[in-house]
Amino acid sequence: MTTKRQDIEQKVNMDVSDANEQTTQDLTEFVQNLLQKMHTRFQEMSDSIIGRLDDMGKRLDELESSIGDLMTQAGIDDSNDPNNDNNPQ
Repeated sequence: MTTKRQDIEQKVNMDVSDANEQTTQDLTEFVQNLLQKMHTRFQEMSDSIIGRLDDMGKRLDELESSIGDLMTQAGIDDSNDPNNDNNPQ
């Protein structure tokens, strides 16, 4: 009788162990998938931000060029500008 009981307990313990292992595997897979999705989303956002910064930099360069052209057309001398690279020190 005790042998049968021990066999049943052993089987139950093995089933619980298998269930715990499966749960651990499921949780690991879930976390890996979640981290992959987060990484992908972060990369997309990062690429978007970098693209917007590049566009903004180009627009600022165009604005600076336009302002320089307008100043030239107006005959304004920018040699007093400390940011002018052509200004002798």
